[in-house]
Amino acid sequence: MPFSIDFLDDGRILEWEATADGAVATERDDYTPRFYVAVRDPTSDLDLTTLQSVYDQHPDIVATEMVARRPGFRRDEEPVLAVDVAHIDRVTSLARQTRQLSAYPVGDLACFNVDFSREFRYCLETGVDPTPASELSTLRLSVPVTETSNDVYGELSVAGDTVTGSATDILTAVQEALKAHDPDVLVCSTSEIVPTLYEMATAAGVDDFSLSRWPDVDYQQLASRSTYSSYGRVGHSPARYNVPGRAIIDESNTFFYGETNLDGVLDLVSRSKKPVQELAWASIGNVLTAIQICEAHDRSVLVPWNSWRHEFYKPMGTLHDADRGGFIFAPEVGLHDNVHELDFSSLYPNIICTRNVSPDVIRCDCHSDRDDVPGLGYSICDDRGYLVDVLQPIIDARDEIKAAIRREQERDDPDEDRLAELEGRSGALKWILVACFGYQGFSNAKFGRIECHEAINAFAREILLTAKQQLEAGGWQVVHGIVDSIWVTPDPDVDDDDREDLKTLATEITERVEIRLEHEAHYDWVAFVPQRESDAGALTKYFGKVAGDDDFKIRGIEARQRSTPQFIEDVQRDCLERLDATRSPDAVLDCLQDAIKRLHAGTVRVEQLVERNRVSKPLEGYTQNTQNVAALKRAREQDLAVHPGQDLEYVVVDDEKNSRERVALAHEEIESYDASYYEIQLVRAVESVLLPLGWDRTEIQREIAETRETNLAAFAEVERT
Repeated sequence: MPFSIDFLDDGRILEWEATADGAVATERDDYTPRFYVAVRDPTSDLDLTTLQSVYDQHPDIVATEMVARRPGFRRDEEPVLAVDVAHIDRVTSLARQTRQLSAYPVGDLACFNVDFSREFRYCLETGVDPTPASELSTLRLSVPVTETSNDVYGELSVAGDTVTGSATDILTAVQEALKAHDPDVLVCSTSEIVPTLYEMATAAGVDDFSLSRWPDVDYQQLASRSTYSSYGRVGHSPARYNVPGRAIIDESNTFFYGETNLDGVLDLVSRSKKPVQELAWASIGNVLTAIQICEAHDRSVLVPWNSWRHEFYKPMGTLHDADRGGFIFAPEVGLHDNVHELDFSSLYPNIICTRNVSPDVIRCDCHSDRDDVPGLGYSICDDRGYLVDVLQPIIDARDEIKAAIRREQERDDPDEDRLAELEGRSGALKWILVACFGYQGFSNAKFGRIECHEAINAFAREILLTAKQQLEAGGWQVVHGIVDSIWVTPDPDVDDDDREDLKTLATEITERVEIRLEHEAHYDWVAFVPQRESDAGALTKYFGKVAGDDDFKIRGIEARQRSTPQFIEDVQRDCLERLDATRSPDAVLDCLQDAIKRLHAGTVRVEQLVERNRVSKPLEGYTQNTQNVAALKRAREQDLAVHPGQDLEYVVVDDEKNSRERVALAHEEIESYDASYYEIQLVRAVESVLLPLGWDRTEIQREIAETRETNLAAFAEVERT
């Protein structure tokens, strides 16, 4: 089972398998990638033989044949044209030529199985399982941010050891590490390390330098860097490189490795048929699509190149009813004692599986008279949908992994390595399950359908309402609920003897809705934060003290925001500790006052004040002199490349200025900071803590001002005496 597949320019394929004695390569020269052409309208009498005869004369096409395949989950097998291509890089361009080579009008033909990534296509078409049979060895290469734009590195971390000196010194250290570790995986802080090391070797005259395991092929560039926008958020995709015989994980361009670990990546490799390198840079949706494609392949269903699914006709009333999300109970702003949080286990994936919600069976023709989806009137076929077969194994596997985690944690001497493996796998599967619902409404999803998205929401609304009604009937008061979670406290109007046991109620609700309702946590107290400038509760801003534990659960406030400096986070958490111990706003304000004093005394370390913000556009694209603009100017002054979608880290040193002197980059030597600016951030963070108690920023600032005046008056009196 190869962990990496390399494509050489001459058409040969290298399968790399990890063994106890090192990686072993197997050469193949008989692989021909394949795509398909089908008639878009199944009732059409169009003939594909003319196109086949044209393709048979094309120099980049090895062979063609008519085969029976399903052009969609809702279509039976029919004749389609299979096209075998001489080189994998020619698949897309040949598919584009279908319209020019065909005499049929545009839109009459459709191409399938076109836009697959290289290694995934190879594994899918050849039946190769890319799950490593042996443990993979790794080597980490990391370069500091100050070196990232340099043509020659003066510093490089190799396997955790910092190497400085000449280019020859650094290259020698890398080669010695390669020899010592013989890594299957190169974990790089940035993929640009690969070409830079080769350029350094060329400039220094080091002829024998190579990261590759294959002679005569050093590295290949697979893609150039790019900037993209997704749901209004700008992202940056760095260039991707390939080194024969070794998988590359770019830490600046990996979701699953960053959110989990190598064990999490490998779990998804086994489910998606995407080898390690492709899995590491893939998005959640990309991996979910790959798993769906594997299921489609097993059912002889082809994968559309461009999605053209129309939305089924709906009356205006149905459109209105369907255009809603999950149910939400507005939180009761304030601090509540003795709160229990209940969560439905993987609610949306389990709705898909228990209600058979799948694009191929929703609103089927065979049961069009049925009203299976509450409130929408959609029917769902009795045949098992393909999406159920995709998700049920993942749900079951995650349940088993979570049970194994609990067993390991309950041991007297838990195996930390085993726990890390299990938690990595659980985390990876969680993200797939999180994305499966939203992907049904994604316009570019290969197999999504908006009616599935609408049906899942409709079932979720009914389930949460059912849970609310049963909990209230059992003597519990709902203080907040959102989609799959519900918070309850004992109803003060119900006697304790008449109140049903919460565990018993959860079991009864589970049996009724067929999805497990779990007791997520018990809190001594929970505070729901109002929206700023409004009395309405913020849906996802709350914090609470976990019962019998020293920990707090925090959502939405500054301590959970990625841009918040460590000092602000620490102070906010200290304020939560004070609030828990005293329930007194005065105690929280004392904590704030102490933090402000430390700020103005200059005793806070600048490393604790670093802010991290994402750049959304090039420097020239900004019209306001923001802190990001000042940081971008400093980065340009230092020849540091920062692209839209990447993060900037800086300390605010004088927020009154509009020039690049407003901030200092995190790696610079910083002698001072703007205490007044950070005081404002502190007040904002403490406001989040005190808002549930009725204290807003105005009252906090007034209290601070009065305290300062009192202190100054006392100081003056001491001076006079």
